[in-house]
Amino acid sequence: MNHRLHLKLEQLERATERLLTSAEALGPDSATAPAPGKWSATQVVHHLLFIEGNIIQYVQKKMQSEELLPKVGLLTRLRARFVRLLLRIPGLKYKAPRGVATLTDAGALPTLAELRNTWNASRRQLERLLNEFPGRQLNRAIFPHPRSGRITIYQVMDFLLDHLLHHQQQLNRITKALRPTASGVSSK
Repeated sequence: MNHRLHLKLEQLERATERLLTSAEALGPDSATAPAPGKWSATQVVHHLLFIEGNIIQYVQKKMQSEELLPKVGLLTRLRARFVRLLLRIPGLKYKAPRGVATLTDAGALPTLAELRNTWNASRRQLERLLNEFPGRQLNRAIFPHPRSGRITIYQVMDFLLDHLLHHQQQLNRITKALRPTASGVSSK
């Protein structure tokens, strides 16, 4: 794995651990939505794991084709930076792409412990993918992001981190709603 990808993976690992620890700190409340129509902490974790898993599968499939992927254009690079910026704005909410929210809202989900185990396995799969990623494809369009367009593996890693950090903000709001005294607000 090249050094730049390694650093991005380490950042993603630290952010994931923080997010999972935050969700687990809610204990049994992790499966409780803070309000009707809102996601629970478990649903947030499930959503992130689902997205990361789908991206890994897609990139693996593209890597098997051995074709030289197209270059990423200036417009795509600008759109990707804009999406990164939007994901970092606190409190800004987005409509999930079609099909993603439905899967997260559908029925019973695994426990956080099960999701953590699945995520650890998925992350090892991502690490193997990055270790095997061909150098000649590093700056080529490997993944069709629904908002940015076709992005490079570096931009994929940036998106995974920014997406996770965006949902960490959501998890902080969930925690505050479910445990207002635990988030620094005193009750008198």
